Amino acid sequence: AVVAPAPPAAATAPAAPGPEGAAPAQATHRLSNRQYENLLRSHYINVRRVREWRDIHQQLAAAVAEQGWKLHEQNGPASYEALHLSLLAGLLGNVGFKPEEAEHYLGARGIKFYRHPGARLRKKPGRWVVAAELVETTRLYGRGMANIEPQWLEEVGAHLLKKQLLEPHWEQKAGEAVALERATLYGLVVYSGRRVPFARIDPAAAREIMIRQALVQGDYASEWERKFPFLATNRKRIAKVEELEHKSRRQDVLVDEELIYAFYERLIPEAVCNGRQLEQWYRQERRQQPQLLELQKDELMRHEAAGITTAAFPPTIKLAGMDLNASYLHEPGNPRDGVTVTIPLYALNQVQEARADWLVPGMLKAKVQALLKSLPQRPRSRLLPLAETAEAIAKAWLEEGSFAQGDLHERLRQWVRAKTGLEIKPTDFKADMLSAHLFMNFRVVDEHGRQLGQGRNLAALKAELGQQARGAFQALAGLKLAQSEEGGKNSGEKTGEKTGETTGETTGETTAEKTGKDAGKNARPTAAATPTAASGAGQGKGQTPAAQSEPNALGEPEQRHTSWDFGELPEIMEWGKGSRKLIGFPALVDQGDAVTIEVFDEPEAAAQVHRQGLARLFALHIKDALKYLEKNIPELQKMAVAYMPLGTLEELRAQIIAVALELAFLQEPLPINAEQFEQRLKDGRPRLSLLAQEVARLAGQILAEYAQIVRKLKDMKGAEQAVADVRQQLERLMGKRFVQATPQAQLKHYPRYLKAMLMRLDKYREDPARDQARQGEIAPLEARYWKLLAQRKGQQDAALQDYRWLLEELRVSFFAQQLRTPQPVSVKRLEKVWAQVLA
Repeated sequence: AVVAPAPPAAATAPAAPGPEGAAPAQATHRLSNRQYENLLRSHYINVRRVREWRDIHQQLAAAVAEQGWKLHEQNGPASYEALHLSLLAGLLGNVGFKPEEAEHYLGARGIKFYRHPGARLRKKPGRWVVAAELVETTRLYGRGMANIEPQWLEEVGAHLLKKQLLEPHWEQKAGEAVALERATLYGLVVYSGRRVPFARIDPAAAREIMIRQALVQGDYASEWERKFPFLATNRKRIAKVEELEHKSRRQDVLVDEELIYAFYERLIPEAVCNGRQLEQWYRQERRQQPQLLELQKDELMRHEAAGITTAAFPPTIKLAGMDLNASYLHEPGNPRDGVTVTIPLYALNQVQEARADWLVPGMLKAKVQALLKSLPQRPRSRLLPLAETAEAIAKAWLEEGSFAQGDLHERLRQWVRAKTGLEIKPTDFKADMLSAHLFMNFRVVDEHGRQLGQGRNLAALKAELGQQARGAFQALAGLKLAQSEEGGKNSGEKTGEKTGETTGETTGETTAEKTGKDAGKNARPTAAATPTAASGAGQGKGQTPAAQSEPNALGEPEQRHTSWDFGELPEIMEWGKGSRKLIGFPALVDQGDAVTIEVFDEPEAAAQVHRQGLARLFALHIKDALKYLEKNIPELQKMAVAYMPLGTLEELRAQIIAVALELAFLQEPLPINAEQFEQRLKDGRPRLSLLAQEVARLAGQILAEYAQIVRKLKDMKGAEQAVADVRQQLERLMGKRFVQATPQAQLKHYPRYLKAMLMRLDKYREDPARDQARQGEIAPLEARYWKLLAQRKGQQDAALQDYRWLLEELRVSFFAQQLRTPQPVSVKRLEKVWAQVLA
């Protein structure tokens, strides 16, 4: 409707209509008709058109009065919005939209027009405009343009809008299915992406979306589990069935989503389309049916999943003497695919690779089959069909109760040998051919459950986190020892008696373990320090050393001992942490002027540190004897000259004294109480000086031969291959700590080994080809030894050590046969020992 007022008759100058025109100021007095016409002409206004407008205005005013409408002149002039809403009712075809960074406007039905050069807008042109008219000259122009808001088009042209619903989806927060609405006017997009409840348009489809996404797929807000208890119940039951799938590595146990959807669709009324309606219906119906909408286990399973039992796939796995939580996942490519065991940081170093290789009983058949499949063709062909063979092996081991006993590869190798008569090597099993899920995944966590590391390479995890793990273990052990000692003091029990705990934890330690209450808390094994007379200065002969208490790194008291005043030192100690039993290995730790008691998580580390600590404790009791040895080692200066390429005189002297101490006091079995310690001290003191002289004499012989070889290598010309080989052999034998690091049984053979090198260099000119041929035979034998040693991180068993020294004997046999060897040696004999190494 036109809402602009008409001017009073013969009283005011008329306003020129249109968005771009400006009305002349109203006259302040009445004018005659002629005067009024002259006024209009002076303003260049057509008198006839004004009369027509006045007639139209009178007609409109009469119509408005009949309808009882209020004119704007009664409430003030019409607003910009109201005026243009009126204009839009007849100009919807002249609406335009300006794209980003464009000069033109997109109009109705795909037209394109431009702003007329003469068009004036009071404000900056907006993205939506309406034009009074569209005029086509060189271009299509819009004249009489005004800015509008797109929502005005909805108000005026709602009957012309074409609406389209897109992307119906479930919205968790709203609790209903929502679609995105798009509306166009003559092809112009008025709005897009407006959220509207989908149930208003298609209730059946909205109900289906709610059931599928909210109830079946679990895409609901957290408060729904409070409103609908069946959701939590069903989720837990589905999780249990999924766990069966992960354990069995099968995807045919849990029913598919269509069956779960059909279950809900059958029970929920058709009128329930959103969360609010579902809550109303469920609350009412549950009064009569408490288990409404709850899925039963048999409704979720396609079959019984036979064989997937707790025994086959246990929730915990015993590693490091503890029951550790295990989880299962069937998702190839996922880092946690297979079985994952969660290891507390303090228990990491005690986990053994051999047990982890067995996985769990339910996965034994798959692993055995994969290992058999990795064998070379000849033994593998004797074991076909592999699936049946693997099942028979796994069944036999499980029935006889030998699961997880010993090394899996060795057990399987023995079985294949017994079955086929063929001898296979451990290296015939190709671990790299096995799928990742056939190796246990280790997840290391701290005391708060935060993950510190994860992987299937246990050795790599120990290398990365081993020091942290040892610190965590020793902190627990130190706390346990402190608690035990406090309990012993309160109960008044004697040293050496076993003491029970009042904390409810499992114990098995003695009072000797309690004495070193803080030793394991922060102490760390340091580089081996050779006991000397200077250590613990101020204590004379015959004095009884006493325990001292000094603060450790955390400022806590640490029990330090200069004599065996701590009762019996057990080989192992046990205590409980929650429901888990921990096993530790106590050891004496060398602190320079005293020793402390520390509990280690690995027996090898404890044994190594304990020997150093025990040597320190013996040294603290024989200071006078050590002072004498330091000044009376025979020919020390002469030996030091030959030792100069390797180290200093002080280092050589320290090694000789350390070896003498070991020979005198540290022979197996080591003392474990004060009485045995005193007896060993009494027996070893008279022998110390003689043993030191023997060690010094042997070191002198070795260094004399070493000096000759060094000179010979410098003078040797034209024998690069032999020189390089001898130099490498010399470096491997004559390390900086060769006196102390080499077993005494082998150190005695060093002079012969060195003489053999010298003789080889002397005889090289006689037959270089023979020397190169012999070296060619030895090279592969040595190469595989050093490669295996590197793989084992320097750890050697008895067989590998035998092989190492047989290599040196083979060199003597090849290059200096007249020196003879203690036992027959040949390449064939080394091959036999190597087979034992790999066994």
